[in-house]
Amino acid sequence: MTRVDYYNDPNAPKANSIAVAVSAFIQDDEGRILMIRRTDNDLYSIPGGQLELGETLAEAAVREVREETGIECEVTGVIGLYSNPNHVIAYDDGEIRQEFSICFRAVIKGGILRTSIESKEVKYIAVDDLTKIDVHPSIRLRIGHALNEKPEAYFT
Repeated sequence: MTRVDYYNDPNAPKANSIAVAVSAFIQDDEGRILMIRRTDNDLYSIPGGQLELGETLAEAAVREVREETGIECEVTGVIGLYSNPNHVIAYDDGEIRQEFSICFRAVIKGGILRTSIESKEVKYIAVDDLTKIDVHPSIRLRIGHALNEKPEAYFT
């Protein structure tokens, strides 16, 4: 399935669904950020995805990180809550989604980097190298908030 993200675009299609999503901001011992290159839109992102029935938000974040990167992690805090109605995601099956997304801070507990059906590339990226890769503005916002290390959660 492919997707197109519309962000503050007055010509964006109208959302026809809403979904709860999670993402995880993880840094290694060198301060590099765990990133994937998505298979559905070819953009770099922090790992994340949809909440599934029967799991907590933190469990969803841990599962998504494991599925997309091979890394085992532990959630340690909340970076922010994101629900911008001007960010919609259009899928090729006709769904046009507004997400309610919770971005968590997490730490590495183990695992080995690997790709998945959702990630064609998985690597740690230095903060200074973020300008050299194609990252959606909504993900750049989360990364910026994470790097600010504000004690309370951001919300939009």
